[in-house]
Amino acid sequence: MAVKEAVFPFARFPGVDPVLSPEMKSTGEVMGIDRDFATAFAKSQLGAGTKIPQEGVAFVSVKDSDKAQILPAVRDLIDLGFRIVATGGTQRYLAKAGLPVELVNKVAEGRPHIVDKIIDGEIALIFNTTEGWQSLKDSQSIRASALNSKVPYFTTAASSRAVAQAIAALRSSQLEVRSLQDYYS
Repeated sequence: MAVKEAVFPFARFPGVDPVLSPEMKSTGEVMGIDRDFATAFAKSQLGAGTKIPQEGVAFVSVKDSDKAQILPAVRDLIDLGFRIVATGGTQRYLAKAGLPVELVNKVAEGRPHIVDKIIDGEIALIFNTTEGWQSLKDSQSIRASALNSKVPYFTTAASSRAVAQAIAALRSSQLEVRSLQDYYS
């Protein structure tokens, strides 16, 4: 399996919202390759400079249409020993599904809120999907804080599931470096 990942220069432009837009250009790309998808994905993230956490607290806040799709990733993280914090609607959905999830305030709901927790180093991983202009604007401070604090931030349900699988893969085996010829001889 091969997974390609684009590398974007968000850290080089302080104050710019780290969100993709039509005019964004990547500064390069990396590829992770291995026998299985989870390990290849992990390698692609590491190659792009994303340090995948092996433990800690994961923050989850997703749009309504992603709630069912994010459930397996959150279950996997809990099984791996992560604590989960989530904003109102996501927390209620995950708790109703039987998962132990703590409530955290959105920035507009007052302190202490999620940005405080990111800045204080309490958050190791973020799953955040948005829908609509207001939601995108509301999550700008989360994206900026994650970037400044070097907290991995995933913005789709599919990438959230992939990183949960990657964490499990990294725990179960050592990464190995092989040439392309070793894979395709």
